[in-house]
Amino acid sequence: MTVTFWLIASGLMAAILALVLWPLLRRTTTVASGEEEKRLSVYRQQFVELEQDRRNSVLTDEQYHIARRELERRVLEETGSAELPAAVSGGQINSRALAAVLAVIIPTVSVLLYAKLGSPSAISSAGSSAAAEPGNGGRESISLDEMNALTERLRVRLEQNPTDGVGWALLARAYVELGRQPEAVQVYEKAMQLIPNDAQLLADYADALGTLNGRKLDGKPEQLIQQALAANPRNVKALMLAGTVAYNRKEFDRAASYWDDARLNLPPDTDPEVVQEIVAGIAEARALAGGRQAPQGAAPSPSATAQVNAPDGPSLAISGQVTISPDLAAKGSPTDTLFVFAKDINGPPMPVSIVRATKKDLPFTFRLDDSTSPMPSRKLSSMGTVVIVARLSKSGEAMPKSGDLQGMSEPLKPGASGVAIVIDREIP
Repeated sequence: MTVTFWLIASGLMAAILALVLWPLLRRTTTVASGEEEKRLSVYRQQFVELEQDRRNSVLTDEQYHIARRELERRVLEETGSAELPAAVSGGQINSRALAAVLAVIIPTVSVLLYAKLGSPSAISSAGSSAAAEPGNGGRESISLDEMNALTERLRVRLEQNPTDGVGWALLARAYVELGRQPEAVQVYEKAMQLIPNDAQLLADYADALGTLNGRKLDGKPEQLIQQALAANPRNVKALMLAGTVAYNRKEFDRAASYWDDARLNLPPDTDPEVVQEIVAGIAEARALAGGRQAPQGAAPSPSATAQVNAPDGPSLAISGQVTISPDLAAKGSPTDTLFVFAKDINGPPMPVSIVRATKKDLPFTFRLDDSTSPMPSRKLSSMGTVVIVARLSKSGEAMPKSGDLQGMSEPLKPGASGVAIVIDREIP
């Protein structure tokens, strides 16, 4: 992935240099003749008039420069040359020398800016995600090695510049991607001291600390969440985490309120599926707040009280088959949407992994893993115990509605296979 990235970047740089340097290299020093010379003579006169108006205070300096730039643009468009005679431009520019200087400066400045402001770990992060897919074989270890190397390089640079709070925050996020939670928490603490009131940083720190503590947000993680909301009441991640804290305490009204605020503050380009899952979670929390019975499997079982923080990997996928009870087979339409999703049994109701099909696909063989997680911050592989829900939706929306058909598995761990789910009840 890193090699591919640099090849693409080099290609783009070459294209940019071609666009910038080609007009310079094709300049000529000869004065246009014939019709072109006539047009240039008109522009020369206009430049002279501009100078006179400026000297006579008819034009301010700002108006003069705007008008001059416009004339230069028109000369370029009509003559195909950005070069004006010395009498107009104030002296001849060596186009080839300028092109040579730009050819060195542009790539150098670009690389330096990326090293300072970019996120090199994102290259390997994307490569690592792709390598984790089945069939990629040994590419996974190479991508992880590259990411570890880049992360180590960033750490060394930060030790030489320990006051770079943004850099420490990037390092902490890289550690999270690598699954190195203890190191991530330590670095987040350092970053927070340098950037004390950054809502996103505080929310990320709370999430990492909660994961390290067995996905429990009580105590310091909750304090960090509230501090993030005080810094920015509209921070989506802080609102989602605050809703999770309230949901786990069975304060369903508060959970729905937090998640609704998060939904209203989602970026405009948010995946519609993510929005639907949040809306479904809000609806479920409000239903529980109103005293309606929670869906089967939503309450934690005694064996599911301890969370397991498992590493990412394809082996933690859940696979199985969905069928429908003969009693319900005649209900609905073949085009009804089939949702198959996993829910954290001890967490908020939003799915951690989801796939879609239609009723005509039944019996449907499914596979849920991290690649089908609607929210990157909540992956199937990091869950302890989940239930798998299969729902036939007439409306095509993830939010459960009266008349939808549904079935649910027993609580199980990520990595289970051969899971059989029967759609055997109708939502009243």
